[in-house]
Amino acid sequence: MLNLDQLSAFVSVVDLGSFTAAAERAGLTQPAVSLQVKLLEQRMGVRLIERVGRRAQPSAAGVELLAHARRILGECAAAEEAMAPFRQGAVGRVRIGSGGTASIHLLPGAIAAAKKRMPGLEIVVRVGNTDEMVRDLETNALDIAVVTLPASGRSIEIEPFYADELVAVGPKASAMPEGGPTADFFKDRTMMLYEGGNTRRTIDAWFEAAGTRSAPAMEFGSVEAIKELVAAGLGWSVLPGLAVRRDRGRFAISPLQPPLVRQLGLVIRRDKHLTRGLREVMKCLRAPEA
Repeated sequence: MLNLDQLSAFVSVVDLGSFTAAAERAGLTQPAVSLQVKLLEQRMGVRLIERVGRRAQPSAAGVELLAHARRILGECAAAEEAMAPFRQGAVGRVRIGSGGTASIHLLPGAIAAAKKRMPGLEIVVRVGNTDEMVRDLETNALDIAVVTLPASGRSIEIEPFYADELVAVGPKASAMPEGGPTADFFKDRTMMLYEGGNTRRTIDAWFEAAGTRSAPAMEFGSVEAIKELVAAGLGWSVLPGLAVRRDRGRFAISPLQPPLVRQLGLVIRRDKHLTRGLREVMKCLRAPEA
């Protein structure tokens, strides 16, 4: 393999016309620079420097090598320059996994805040359910995930960071009972619920604690679709408060009785290296209103 120090010494001697001047520029002794050039000549199997009077000049082979050496050293310098922002933490990439609701209503503000602090940060978001996110974290396909708890995995750390109250959502003109709807309130109403996942399991457990079952007339994989149907007067739902906090004029909204809260968590691998970009994203997720 070519030695960059040897190439640099060779180019410097040619540029300055002197082993002594090249040594002074590099902060080395003249014998050290002479050794670098000698080793390069041995590696190439040709003489690269000739003395013409008191001046060191490239041989014919040296002239041929010089263009390659300059290009190699230039590319190395460019590579070092490209790495400088990463050493300083000014750029980077963070891959975030998230559920659908958090990706729409929680992540945008946090991402905007993180990119304001680090304009060169690249953020990639992948949407999925909790089990998918945990698998991707364990295989290092994601750097961090925002999931609805509970979550479990052999190599992950979980930090609860956001309490999201689930609320009753009905057509705009609907009357809500004082104190909030109970499970019995929904018995004679057309229910539309999110299908699957920890959020649905949390809702089902709330109904079961009241001695009844959730009996949705329709199930959807999209909270946003349910919102549109409720706004159109086609039924009722129990939705994350996060999903409707900016839509209060479109629906009748009320806390449930008893209250129901789902917990969102930040999940990372235990051995994950926390780059500056990842730390900024985590900080902004913990303070979504900042």
